[in-house]
Amino acid sequence: MGMDPLFIGKEKIASLLTMAECIEVMDKMFRSLANGKCLQPLRSFMRMPDKSGLLGMMPGYAEQLGVMGIKVISVFHANKDAGYPSHQGVVILFDARHGQPLMMFDASEVTAIRTAAASALATRLLSRPNSQVLAVIGSGEQAVRHIESIMLTRKINQINLWGRNEKNSRELLKKISISNNTPITITKDAREAVGNADIICTVTSSSQPLVLGDWICAGTHINAVGSSTPGSRELDSAAIAKSKLFTDCYASLFNEAGDFLIPKNEGAVKDDHVRGELGEVLTGTKQGRQREDDITVFKSLGIAAEDIFACWHIYQKITA
Repeated sequence: MGMDPLFIGKEKIASLLTMAECIEVMDKMFRSLANGKCLQPLRSFMRMPDKSGLLGMMPGYAEQLGVMGIKVISVFHANKDAGYPSHQGVVILFDARHGQPLMMFDASEVTAIRTAAASALATRLLSRPNSQVLAVIGSGEQAVRHIESIMLTRKINQINLWGRNEKNSRELLKKISISNNTPITITKDAREAVGNADIICTVTSSSQPLVLGDWICAGTHINAVGSSTPGSRELDSAAIAKSKLFTDCYASLFNEAGDFLIPKNEGAVKDDHVRGELGEVLTGTKQGRQREDDITVFKSLGIAAEDIFACWHIYQKITA
């Protein structure tokens, strides 16, 4: 018999899953996914009748870890005014042999770390090794985490920051500059932020494109992270059409990614525009960046396998 399932809160998760460790955990997970060792069904949603929010359910199974799990998360966008986070939930790990629950984790902290770690892994694989200028579009939690994770991956010597709410951007600046002596500029618009960037991270809740293909220099790598519904996107069709497109999971991309589905519906791209999953690039079955002037996009949707591998890493430390 296992022990009674424990709940692991934010502080404990942060102390047991560093960003640097999580990047390596994501490397393992994506290889496992590419090798067919994960079950990764599409997430499902229950929407509230009054449209105030939804409950999202993300199950998965990791054969090589011997665990299955599910992330259950509520999304209530009006929460900002009420003083609650917009996303709240838990990840539950189960033993995959006898099905007993092992442990429960705060989902927001796990999600925050693993999302930025996956982008860092994509950046390590797809961006030019000499990339120095990072542009971050957005001023929320993921902006902070992406700056941390990308700094671990490339020698960044300039950060350009733009968010729709300048007050949030200024507050974000305070948070980051404490831990970081890289020059950070808050730009007047998104175009200025991405104009000279080698790496762009879009981490907003926008439903409309904030970064246009015309603004993006040859050789840039983009992590498109914020949107995960068919009707919302952060990049316009031109940006997707001129880029080499990679993703975390084909099924998610073809069902959930407005960044891809909207240009596809317009006839700007077809399904074969997608170059591969991150795991396929890692295992060498698909090629990543081929030329210095390629524009690469990692369309990140987030999958349960990321949460399961991240939580397993913490579970092993706790039960060691």
